[in-house]
Amino acid sequence: MESGIGLILVSAAVVAVAMAAVWLVSVAVHNVSIVDVVWGPAMWLVAIVALALGPGVFERRLLVFALVGVWALRLAVHIGRRNRGKGEDYRYVAFRERYGPGYWWISLFQVFWLQGALALVVSLPVQAAGAGETPDALGALDWLGAAVWAIGFGFEAVGDAQLARFKADPANRGKVMDRGLWRYTRHPNYFGDAVLWWGIGIVGLSTPWGWAALLGPAVMTFLLVRVSGVAMLEKTIGERRPGYAEYVRRTSAFVPLPPKRAVDPS
Repeated sequence: MESGIGLILVSAAVVAVAMAAVWLVSVAVHNVSIVDVVWGPAMWLVAIVALALGPGVFERRLLVFALVGVWALRLAVHIGRRNRGKGEDYRYVAFRERYGPGYWWISLFQVFWLQGALALVVSLPVQAAGAGETPDALGALDWLGAAVWAIGFGFEAVGDAQLARFKADPANRGKVMDRGLWRYTRHPNYFGDAVLWWGIGIVGLSTPWGWAALLGPAVMTFLLVRVSGVAMLEKTIGERRPGYAEYVRRTSAFVPLPPKRAVDPS
């Protein structure tokens, strides 16, 4: 228990300093959107701390380090490429207008340290794996968690790649992406993100404090569905995509399901 609390405190300090450093960069470039790029790497920092300082079984610490690292680096590169040259996200532009000249200071707490705190909560299974000294070898839950992570990672990576190719074609401007994985769920990337974190949660579940660590993937799923993912995106996308209402009618919002058949108007 004491080792777990110590690991959490060290992780919190490292993430707080790192997010403050990125905040200073955002002030210099006048762009808060760079926080989106470091969302994944912030959780990888927790995995690095767990690997370097955790008393838990080395193989388990190495496993979560690898799983979080692969996810974080892919996501950071993807978001960086997607946002390149587009300027600051409209959400942060609206915050600047609301808070005025002092937003540069407010953003440290409202955006950077808030996301750092959320990263610490989501990465609770990483910290559990870092602190848990039993069981002393990788077992069924560890490998099951890695398999679930692989399924989620595949959904996220393939979904993002399919959408990027679709948007790159000028002929698709204004159209709705309903091909590939997007035929079965309106948000395969968000679904994959949630699933892979449940996989990491299963790895953490193999340790004594694993049940508490499941709070991490639960929070991630809530954020993706109700806060910053599905809910936020779908507030305005219908206005920009004329065929989106029909897409919503036939396609599952989150969990992949066979598309509903069109209703015969006669």
